[in-house]
Amino acid sequence: MQIEPHVPSPLDAAALAAHRKRGLFFLGSACAAVGCAMAVQTGLNSNFVAQEMALSPEQQGWLEACRETCGITALAVLAVLTWLAEPLIGAGMLVLLGVGVGSYAYVHDYAWLIAASLVWSQGLHVWMPLPNSMTLALAEPGRAGYRLGQMQAAGNVGSGVGLALALALSQMSVPIRPLYLVAGGAAILAGAACLGIPRQMKVERPRLVFRWRYGLYYLLCFLEGWRKQICIAFAGYLLVKRYGTPLPTMLVLFIVIQILGWVAAPRVGKWIDRVGEKQTLVFYYASLTVFFVCYAMIESRYLLWALFIVDSVFFVFTMALTTYVNRIAPKEEHTPTLSMGVAMNHIASVAMPLIGGLLWQRFGYQWAFLTGVAAAACSILVALRLPSAAPAGGAPVAVTEPPAPSVVD
Repeated sequence: MQIEPHVPSPLDAAALAAHRKRGLFFLGSACAAVGCAMAVQTGLNSNFVAQEMALSPEQQGWLEACRETCGITALAVLAVLTWLAEPLIGAGMLVLLGVGVGSYAYVHDYAWLIAASLVWSQGLHVWMPLPNSMTLALAEPGRAGYRLGQMQAAGNVGSGVGLALALALSQMSVPIRPLYLVAGGAAILAGAACLGIPRQMKVERPRLVFRWRYGLYYLLCFLEGWRKQICIAFAGYLLVKRYGTPLPTMLVLFIVIQILGWVAAPRVGKWIDRVGEKQTLVFYYASLTVFFVCYAMIESRYLLWALFIVDSVFFVFTMALTTYVNRIAPKEEHTPTLSMGVAMNHIASVAMPLIGGLLWQRFGYQWAFLTGVAAAACSILVALRLPSAAPAGGAPVAVTEPPAPSVVD
């Protein structure tokens, strides 16, 4: 079932506009609440694992690797739930996210830390492709990048609110563990917001899609997973473990990141609509190459704080991967294609923390970051092979070649 009516009329156009407005409002609310939950969890995480739980680099690598396996199993979960409307799937997964994150308040050993991480991570990773897919379904023709930027901005606003609340509570001497209950509650509220998104968005689609013509997208997602884990697993951990960055300072860094992300996301979305994915991604990956070298070479914690901020804000450029799917894939394949991209991303996300943790433990922290230089360089080469975008303001590029056989159907 498609969002657009088959025979438009003035009345239908007004109803469609109201339909889009309602859907975008509740989706934006859900994105904001998820942003709040995950910002609190992320802002606390480095201090929690390095100081509260006293994990070694190798233990940190194993924890992240176990957690990222949920990005692969999420594909199977979405396949099982393919008969449900996407807003309903999102609601259920966000409740799971809230329960898992909130349980960190009661975790006191490594095994239970891994178990709680698996619970919230499974909910998060099933949710991850859904906002993009629902945004593409609700977006007006030619404004996909702009609407994706708005959803990113909504998430950044929610993240800023969550981080400001966590910072205020930490300054009032609230221990780190109760702050996870705040994050869990925000995730459950996000699940409630999903119930307001129109359920007519459900489309008939194959359970899973793996097509050779999407190969460049899958490869870029794989390489992005390697890049992502260098930042998520080890950048913040480096600031706390090696340079002793306290929790309030980490929260301030994340607040700055969210403010800059809120400003940058819609502008980057418009830029992607104007210049296309190819130029955007080449610039993004070239910048990452420089960032990884700086992580390994810089020893001033103040410069590393600045680098951490810039590196984290640059995640907004990954919107270009989603708009690329919007150009090359039909609507009914958006969610399963994005989900396959998430799976490819997380194959690398499982391997990188294990390798990075072992390298850090045995040879020094620099090697955990230098592995990203090769991944970023490969990403540049792949991005250069992307097809050119449609002219700004034009319709998405049609896929003219015949469909390739599905490897996974």
